[in-house]
Amino acid sequence: MGSNITIKEVVTKAERRVFVDFPNRFYRDEPNFVPAFYGDDMADWDPKKNPAFSYCEAKAFLAYKDGEVVGRIGAILSHAANEKWGTKRMRFSQVDFIDDREVSGALFKAVEDWAKEKGMTEVHGPLGFCDLDREGMLVEGFDKRSMFVTYYNRPYYIDHLTELGYVKDTDWIEHLIPLNGWDDPNYKRLKRISDAMLKRTGFHKADVKKKSDFKPYIRKVFELVNIAYAPLYGVVELNEAQIEKYTNKFLPLVDPDFCCLIVDDNDELMGFGVGAPSMSEAMKKCHGHLFPFGWAGVLKSLKKNDTLDLFLIAVRPELQKTGINGIIMEHLFTGCNKHGIRHAETGPQLETNNKVHSQWKMFNIEPHKRRRCFIKQL
Repeated sequence: MGSNITIKEVVTKAERRVFVDFPNRFYRDEPNFVPAFYGDDMADWDPKKNPAFSYCEAKAFLAYKDGEVVGRIGAILSHAANEKWGTKRMRFSQVDFIDDREVSGALFKAVEDWAKEKGMTEVHGPLGFCDLDREGMLVEGFDKRSMFVTYYNRPYYIDHLTELGYVKDTDWIEHLIPLNGWDDPNYKRLKRISDAMLKRTGFHKADVKKKSDFKPYIRKVFELVNIAYAPLYGVVELNEAQIEKYTNKFLPLVDPDFCCLIVDDNDELMGFGVGAPSMSEAMKKCHGHLFPFGWAGVLKSLKKNDTLDLFLIAVRPELQKTGINGIIMEHLFTGCNKHGIRHAETGPQLETNNKVHSQWKMFNIEPHKRRRCFIKQL
């Protein structure tokens, strides 16, 4: 390692600001990079503000070359994930670096050294503290704009990880779904399926017309997330404090036209889906800073847009092959037609999750991005 490369653990709040802001400066001129919420990323690395620290340990590192910050990496030890999955794994997270093998090597060495110190046998990532955080390194789709809930990275990252001994563990795929308005034959078919499913099951859509109407269902939504997502890669159950955290993050974005709750006659939640008009352009303009003026752009993007970001969809396991997801998609795409939205973009979906991939088959989907979780044996 060159003597001019220094790795420093992030300790102070000022250093944490540098860590969080590094990609915003690094990718400032990259049109497809979209910042995350700056305040959320700051809170994520603060044990007093992130409830995941009740079952996680974490460290963040900055790389300096000739006194200049040239890279960053986070390390997360999720005791809950290791206990659930029977593993001894350290996660790496929020990694960015210049195209310099010494820099990337030094960053990953810091994570691997801590992993060995903690008795871990593998390092994998990029992953967050939980499944609702950003995950997966971009390996296809570098020419497509990111969502604010996903990472962007340059293609050379993959070569660096390969050289460091990291290999594929799993991939996520993101789909772009074209929407052609009320007369789209695929939409009309989806509407017929939805109407038939509502009649056959006896379920109905919860009557929500404004944000406050969602409050009685919020706990049920996250309880269903815990149940439906339990078998997926690396997932651990959200605790009470995390449910409150993600409620506060996503509730301001919820619009009844883009959120569907399917309930039975006892008002028990059978399935749900939630999306929001894309905030990518607004987030780029404010560089992830909502205050003092960033919120104005975000609110504008929620009202006038041509793309819908699909965040979460979940159906009770015993109902996952019954077509209930068709009711949910019809509701979301009806909202798109009302608002003149012409594309829907899914978040990352595990390539092995055939149930969720099959629901898009009637549309002329484009699998336009692929993300990867890498792993290395220590």
